[in-house]
Amino acid sequence: MTPGFKYTVVKDTVFLLLAAASFCIPGCGGDSDFPAPEPYESAGRSETTDVRTEPPANRYATEVFEYTPAPGQYINDTRTGGMTADMTSPEEAALWAKDRLGRKLFVSLGAFGGYITVGFDHEVVNSREDYDFAIFGNAFLNATGGSSEPGSVWVMQDANTNGLPDDTWYELRGSDYYDPTTIHGYSITYFRPSAPGQPVEWRDCLGASGSIDYLKAFHTQDYYYPAWIADDSYTLTGTRLQARTASDPQTGFWVNAPFAWGYADNMGEDCTALDGMPQANRFRISDAVDAEGNPVELSAISFVKVQTAVLAQAGSLGEVSTEVLGFYDLMTQPADNAVPMIRE
Repeated sequence: MTPGFKYTVVKDTVFLLLAAASFCIPGCGGDSDFPAPEPYESAGRSETTDVRTEPPANRYATEVFEYTPAPGQYINDTRTGGMTADMTSPEEAALWAKDRLGRKLFVSLGAFGGYITVGFDHEVVNSREDYDFAIFGNAFLNATGGSSEPGSVWVMQDANTNGLPDDTWYELRGSDYYDPTTIHGYSITYFRPSAPGQPVEWRDCLGASGSIDYLKAFHTQDYYYPAWIADDSYTLTGTRLQARTASDPQTGFWVNAPFAWGYADNMGEDCTALDGMPQANRFRISDAVDAEGNPVELSAISFVKVQTAVLAQAGSLGEVSTEVLGFYDLMTQPADNAVPMIRE
């Protein structure tokens, strides 16, 4: 979605809202017997605290290992999206994303399931008491409501010490992780359009289907389907939140309402201004859970993955898509230069 635009309705458009009644839907993977959520203050906590006496050489993530967005209006866009015509392989896409993040420019993850995997040149230590790292986004609040486009966050230790994200991913539970409308293991398949200027069709594991609209008034690249994906279809799997996308019936402005905490590109209570950037979300490694939703003890992590967590369309403004602008180590203690977020 276009950052900073005031959202108006050009014509009536049905946006996608998840109407699942159970925590995990048969056919979408996962386990329906998740434990009840523990109190936030105590879940996965420990009384001991690791102390790092020397800061790392670089507090930012220094490597992009994979950039696989879902289709979206910024994908293949050489103007607003900043992409280049020579991005024809996954390796070139990752290098492009690395350059963008290095300059604190947004990288769009596209519609539901699109993701980016980054790595630090050091371990980010689990403080067990405070926020450990932050992810910059471009969410905002204003008089008309604003926009949050939440991304779920996953972390990984370098357990085999080979410097690659090939160990086990653990999701960081956010405020809606245990909500009955959240679907874990949700899969969606996107299909390459047959001609330029066409929407991208999709089908999901629930048997539903739809499309990512082509917005010729704003983004005129031939395809919103990633140019560096050779196959004519690809499937993405992750945690799907119930969308909070709606048009105000009185003002006509589109609003993506925020979630409470625990998601990237989201105006939640973990939001702050940081290191000269206006919007960042902070995360605790001690919120990590395994595939069954049980707390996991991780002493430190080296890799982070962010994935668009909603499937929704904001009318003529297009798909809801998580954007990231950088990943920052908070050094297991509150950052001295973190200040409260100024909200319009």
